[in-house]
Amino acid sequence: MKMSRTVAYAVQASIYLAQAQGEGPVPCSRLASEGKMPERFLLQILRHLVARGILASTRGVDGGYCLDRPADEVSLLEVIEAIDGPLITDLPLGDGLSGKSRQRLTEAIGQVTRQMREQLAAIKLAHLTPPRAESSKRGRS
Repeated sequence: MKMSRTVAYAVQASIYLAQAQGEGPVPCSRLASEGKMPERFLLQILRHLVARGILASTRGVDGGYCLDRPADEVSLLEVIEAIDGPLITDLPLGDGLSGKSRQRLTEAIGQVTRQMREQLAAIKLAHLTPPRAESSKRGRS
């Protein structure tokens, strides 16, 4: 699976916001600078994620972006599909394959795609974030 730069930035920003969950909105400028992403491009990506119900945005001086749901409810599949659309496999096969071979290939690729979708849906943003420093400090006391 090849991931576009746009999807990579969306995933990176979403993971960052999952780590910052509960701290209030994070400005796009901070996301961009900490993630070394171009701010204007990131802003377009964040708008897509807001439109798809993954992020919420707040205007104003203390505004910014945050996850719209808990990090353990947002899947990697949702973030990817919010940017690239549904993960489907459309094989542009010419007339070079016989009907039976074409059917078997289409079924095999379809099965792989279904498995990939299931695995990406099972990976939640919470799985991709390191434990918070506060919780690990509390665990040592």
